[in-house]
Amino acid sequence: MLTRNKVRVFFALRPVRLILFALGLLLMIATPAVAILPGPGGIFVFAAGLALALRNSDWAKRRYVHFKRWQPRAGRWADWGLRRGSHQRREALRKDRERQEAPPAHCVERTDDVLASAGMEVAPIDPTPAEVAPASPAIAPLRR
Repeated sequence: MLTRNKVRVFFALRPVRLILFALGLLLMIATPAVAILPGPGGIFVFAAGLALALRNSDWAKRRYVHFKRWQPRAGRWADWGLRRGSHQRREALRKDRERQEAPPAHCVERTDDVLASAGMEVAPIDPTPAEVAPASPAIAPLRR
């Protein structure tokens, strides 16, 4: 009977990892030929080749880390596609950092306001207490 542990041991063997790495490289090299066909097949072939290469080669992982430092935005997409745990940790840290660095919502100028781009000003919906001017006292009418 084939168990999960036996499958793991089989895929951990060096010759099997070398074959899977070579298959990954072959898929990445074959991507331009598949991209000629209609549809998005080239993207999936390249993604499968990249996944096989990165999972089975330490050399490919080192090259990938170098690439991610050079092109962080592209590396983020590849990490997301490979469902890497390191990607999830980095994304959580990045979002926390952006939240801390962002100015408060009432200090940000609205960019979705159509009237402002037309040259018309709109009063804020909820002015802050500092923006509200105290009411001037009413002048009592003269009695005769």
